[in-house]
Amino acid sequence: MSKIQSQRPLSPHLTIYRFRPTMAMSILHRITGGALYFGTGLVVWWLLAAASGPAAFGHASAFFGSIFGRIILFGYSWALLHHAAGGVRHLIWDTGAGLGREESTRFAIATLVASLVGTVLLWLVVAIF
Repeated sequence: MSKIQSQRPLSPHLTIYRFRPTMAMSILHRITGGALYFGTGLVVWWLLAAASGPAAFGHASAFFGSIFGRIILFGYSWALLHHAAGGVRHLIWDTGAGLGREESTRFAIATLVASLVGTVLLWLVVAIF
């Protein structure tokens, strides 16, 4: 091995990074984006069932009314709100605000809290009406 190659810095990799809330929110933003992609297929199924007639709509309603269907809907609504909150966070960052270490950590935590609180409030409102 030549001396020049041994003095070159190593490329960054996961073992040298410290896990931070901004990293977690970035990963969750990507995961929720993927979940929304597949969850939108369920929305399309529901819409097609509604347009296809009472029998098809009854099957879709039975699925979404089941415990499993409601868990999926809860997860989908959380993914939608989390992805939207992450988008707002990135929009704020695009203005140049909130890029410091402490500020970005607060924004990351606020994204998670806002999505969870928003999802619970959404489901409470739906349950009331």
